[in-house]
Amino acid sequence: MGKPACSKRPGQLENPGFFLRALFLLLFCRHVSSQCKILRCNSEYVAATLHLRGPGRTAAYCDALRSYSHCTRKTARTCRGDLAYHSAVHGIEDLMIQNNCSKEGPTSPPRPRPPAPNHQGLESLDICNYEKSFLYKHGQPPSYQHCAAFGDPHIRTFHDDFHTCRVEGSWPLLDNDYLFVQATSSPVAKGSNATVTSKLTIIFKNMKECIDQKVYQAEIDNLPAAFEDGSVNGGERPGGSSLAIRERSPGRHVEIHAEYIGTTIAVRQAGRQLSFSIRAAEEVARAFTEEQDLQLCVGGCPRSQRISRSECCRGRAAAETARALCKEMLPVEDVYFQSCVFDVVTSGDANFTMAAHGALEDAKVFLPNAEKLHIFQAGGGCPRVSSSFLFLLLLTSGLWVVLLHF
Repeated sequence: MGKPACSKRPGQLENPGFFLRALFLLLFCRHVSSQCKILRCNSEYVAATLHLRGPGRTAAYCDALRSYSHCTRKTARTCRGDLAYHSAVHGIEDLMIQNNCSKEGPTSPPRPRPPAPNHQGLESLDICNYEKSFLYKHGQPPSYQHCAAFGDPHIRTFHDDFHTCRVEGSWPLLDNDYLFVQATSSPVAKGSNATVTSKLTIIFKNMKECIDQKVYQAEIDNLPAAFEDGSVNGGERPGGSSLAIRERSPGRHVEIHAEYIGTTIAVRQAGRQLSFSIRAAEEVARAFTEEQDLQLCVGGCPRSQRISRSECCRGRAAAETARALCKEMLPVEDVYFQSCVFDVVTSGDANFTMAAHGALEDAKVFLPNAEKLHIFQAGGGCPRVSSSFLFLLLLTSGLWVVLLHF
């Protein structure tokens, strides 16, 4: 019965090539002690002889063997009884005889240490900074998208569609691999057809390398500057600071910055309603499956839930008053202006001018393309009341006042 491969002596081999193969085979043997450093000696020897070529090969080879022998002597005490160690010692003796190498003489220079890590390069590839990581991988900054929900509620989708919705109860604004955002709507007043967002729930899903799962909840008159667990960042993981809450105006305006997914969210309260705005990396906004198809920020309101903003025009005097109020805050008569008029007329609350104004301010910051700031929709709002109609209205009111005095 022959000896096992792991115990074969290199001295029986005819050339260094066989010896090297035998050494590599020894790496797989289970007999190497965890204290023995013979494998380090083996690897240094292989590195020193791997590229030896030309007429000076023999001298350099002898230098490498002497270095190898010196390394094994330094580890002799911890490797005593180790099979790989004893095989290497006998192999070195045989190879030195075969190559006429003397035991005394120069040795191979030590291998240079690997260069220290390039921390600047590592920062460029920081997985908890989405923008830097994307730029490093693709050579260009990421694309962004914007969505907003405010007022009665009005939805501006990632694709710049604009809907006014008749939604009551809880609806998902976002539901993807990174974020879940749910808006809860309720009537402005008992018996009113107008609804507003009264509660927002935002879940930042667990991302192993960067953050723990965090939940943010806001309700009317309760706009906290912290997550539900009381923290203000993503937790104690290395990338925890890549998620942070900043209070812009106490009880009125909060921003949440999620650098690890290239996303910023603004939550505001104006009057008795909440509004939501988001700037999300396009790649993040699109990270969802077919089962996650109901997202108001992606597809807008379902057709059955959409309403025309021209429905507010039944009371012309009220509409004109609302127009005057909204014009002070929103000089451009776009969908934000139309939404403002609609909300003031249907709710009777002048504070809704602030909701539309806040949504427009967020859009100015969050929209990647400033040319898309204003959206114009024909027939989307109340028509102007003519000056002749107003004169007639005032004249009629005056006549009624005169008649009442007789």
